[in-house]
Amino acid sequence: QVQLVESGGGLVQAGGSLRLSCAASGRTFSRDTMGWFRQAPGKEREFVTAISWSGRKAYYADSVKGRFTISRDNAKNTVYLQMNSLKPEDTAVYYCAYRYRDYGEYDYWGQGTQVTVSS
Repeated sequence: QVQLVESGGGLVQAGGSLRLSCAASGRTFSRDTMGWFRQAPGKEREFVTAISWSGRKAYYADSVKGRFTISRDNAKNTVYLQMNSLKPEDTAVYYCAYRYRDYGEYDYWGQGTQVTVSS
């Protein structure tokens, strides 16, 4: 079992920045992948970004490339999402996700943290 706890969400004006954190606990492995997804009201959950255990591989949705940066600190079992130049369309509940491998479905999900960007 892996538990994920997100933090750092909030209200910010367009153009502003937020940093989300996701702390993982439990049986984590050294070939895992951690990622962020988001779900806006009335929309399906969508992929935002993911990072390999080594940090050498990072993937981004086109909508956030150049504005969001994912990173991780394995000593703290924590992944971060730095969000810059935020837009109202970034408003959503952001979920941290964990999988034991570098491919396939995610095995565990956090409870989500709300990000609201005002225009």
